[in-house]
Amino acid sequence: MNNSSQHSSPQNRQEPTLTVVVPCYNEEEVLPEAANRLGTLLADLIRSGDIDQASHILFVDDGSKDMTWQLIETFALKNKTFKGLKLSRNKGHQYALLAGLHTAEGDAVVSIDADLQDDVNAITQMLLNFKTGDDVVYGVRNKRTSDSFLKRFTAESYYNLLGKMGVDLVHNHADFRLLSRPALEALKCYGEVNLFIRGVIPTLGFQSSIVEYTRDKRFAGSSKYPVTKMISLAINGITSFSPVPLRMISALGFFVSFASLLLIIWALGVRFFDPEAVPGWASSVIPIYFIGGIQLLSLGIVGEYISKIYSEVKKRPRFIIERSI
Repeated sequence: MNNSSQHSSPQNRQEPTLTVVVPCYNEEEVLPEAANRLGTLLADLIRSGDIDQASHILFVDDGSKDMTWQLIETFALKNKTFKGLKLSRNKGHQYALLAGLHTAEGDAVVSIDADLQDDVNAITQMLLNFKTGDDVVYGVRNKRTSDSFLKRFTAESYYNLLGKMGVDLVHNHADFRLLSRPALEALKCYGEVNLFIRGVIPTLGFQSSIVEYTRDKRFAGSSKYPVTKMISLAINGITSFSPVPLRMISALGFFVSFASLLLIIWALGVRFFDPEAVPGWASSVIPIYFIGGIQLLSLGIVGEYISKIYSEVKKRPRFIIERSI
């Protein structure tokens, strides 16, 4: 039976069991502070009766090479509020997050990164929105002053580009959100290998709202999302949700054909009406390079989509859990 159509009972919404999913990769420098802040928040919410005593924090170790998993084990052994999952190898942020969401128990699940850039106190407002009936609550940063001009410009341009391509995204939202149990069960129906979770969530169609917060600088350590990974995620977001690049190839092909026709007409005019004119090499070389470049670009875009089909049809597991505590 598909539980995606079932909604949490009013009683569960008044005192829900909350799970906070925290994907981690080489986060030994920041993890103790993240555990302290999140643990304090959950203790306060339990004490005030806002969430059930069974609420907990689930750290997901994405194949870290430092002491991340050992720290998670220590937290779990000292305090029943903490639990942990260890993936068999590094699969990437989106897969680690998905593993936590698929494993998480409870009436509501909040996902947040371990770097403490997202405001943990915003979780309190997310819970209030959840209790009033929202199944999805997006954490949205209210400004990007902490980013460099280049990062701010590229991020805004990317969101605008995806919007024009028909991809439904929440601007300035990453993966800081609350999902109800019905929304989580619906998410489990999505079996795609090429993950772009922030693009999938809006397609679920549940009642949603936004909680704004101020994003801080990273508490400690270095970012685990270098430029190469950000570009890869951006390309994945476009090619996983929009056929527009393929349609652009068709439009570009029509444009090149039309331009080539005009060039042919010009060449014939020179040939028949100006017999003394000696056409230069440019009239031959430029079209060859131009059309060749268009063909290579088109093949690259088509290849990107074919590679995604190849990944999907193999049906390999998206993640493997090696250990849990």
